Amino acid sequence: MNLPDPAVHVSGVTEVADGVLVIPNEHVGLVPNIGIVGGTEAILVVDTGLGLTNAALVRDFAEEVARGRRIHLTTTHFHPEHAFGSSVFDSYLINRAQADDLRRKGSGYLRMFRGFGGAIAERLADVEIPVPDEVFDGVRALDLGGRTVLLRPTGRGHTLGDQVVEVPDAGVLFTGDLAETGQFAIFPWFPPHDTDVSGLAWIGVLDGLIAGEPRVVVPGHGSVGDVAVLQGVRDYLGELRDETWRRRDSAAGLDEIVAEVTAVLAERHPEWAGREWIEPGVGCLCAE
Repeated sequence: MNLPDPAVHVSGVTEVADGVLVIPNEHVGLVPNIGIVGGTEAILVVDTGLGLTNAALVRDFAEEVARGRRIHLTTTHFHPEHAFGSSVFDSYLINRAQADDLRRKGSGYLRMFRGFGGAIAERLADVEIPVPDEVFDGVRALDLGGRTVLLRPTGRGHTLGDQVVEVPDAGVLFTGDLAETGQFAIFPWFPPHDTDVSGLAWIGVLDGLIAGEPRVVVPGHGSVGDVAVLQGVRDYLGELRDETWRRRDSAAGLDEIVAEVTAVLAERHPEWAGREWIEPGVGCLCAE
């Protein structure tokens, strides 16, 4: 598998609201959008990039921004490009379901990602499964000084431990991989070892996020936008559900259903990347 080096670059950082920065993924696979949220007493980093070198680059940039303020880290979910650099930070906070994901499935994902070889394996060579410094239940209101950020678990969707990060005073929402732009939604549907993703619950999560009417939406991957980012993913998941269920109870086998649904959705969204994620999405929704 010849995948590009998932290197984080801080040169393209943009300010999406007052004191809220995004290190963009620049549309490179396995590079997330990374957030930095500033208050008068502390700053919060959202996601790390893949591996310790990327995370150290993010930490060093955060230290430049912080100018002596304390630095906290949170991650939107446990997948390697979002969380597997967390050990370079001194204050790592996540919700309990995400901590459970790391404990139960982290080692399996580390093996899987190392199996991609090349630069990906190299970036994960020295990685161990992250251990959070604080695990919380419910919504964690983090006071950064003059600004409170909400770390809000959403319940089952893309993973069991999905967590959005809300900056209420700026109207900014970091979604992790609950939302992406320019590609088909990522379904980590890997029976029998990981079947926690739920297309139906994911739709419900997005409905709740849309109702919150955020002004700025930072997706896990792809371009920053507004609430239309959420609506676009929600609409696609509705299409995927409807086209799958329309065929699920027929005499067609799974392979035939996958082929038909893939053809329909690829025709509707010809410009989107990641067509390989339609198949596991169909498998997930066939099981729901």
